[in-house]
Amino acid sequence: MRKALAKRTKDQLVELASKDRRVLRCLTERIDLEASPQELAAATRHAIADATDFDERDINRDFDYDYEAYGEVKRNLTRLIDQGELRLAMELSLELMKQGSYQVEMSDEGWMPQDIEECLAVVAQALKKCDLPPAEVIAWCAEMAKRDGVGFIFERELGVIRNHFETLRSP
Repeated sequence: MRKALAKRTKDQLVELASKDRRVLRCLTERIDLEASPQELAAATRHAIADATDFDERDINRDFDYDYEAYGEVKRNLTRLIDQGELRLAMELSLELMKQGSYQVEMSDEGWMPQDIEECLAVVAQALKKCDLPPAEVIAWCAEMAKRDGVGFIFERELGVIRNHFETLRSP
């Protein structure tokens, strides 16, 4: 394999990696690549889709899921926040909540909440330090709760954030 890969050009290797998101995920985990917020958002949406994907024929069964994709979601949310893109990270976390809670709802074991919550914790930590308007953060918390199809994912932490920002909003 090493010899075969060594014969390929860089462009050919990039093309090969880009055709398989798992390979690309593995490489981006090991190589710190610079990416624009738009590129990170697109990669995060793909990772959310991969992480929350399941075969509809496996509903109400203990099915496998791509926990490595959850790791990529967490890394990308962190990178977005580090780039000053907290609002974009908040938007993506809404997508994760909707798709992730649906995945949990369809599984009989529901192992995914911890993975989802680890991703959301990155955004929660940033929100605790942010200077966004309290009304905006409170609305985000409400939308997160609305998108939680099972009604318990990140529930306590969302309540803490909401209470904190309600206190800031009160005169």
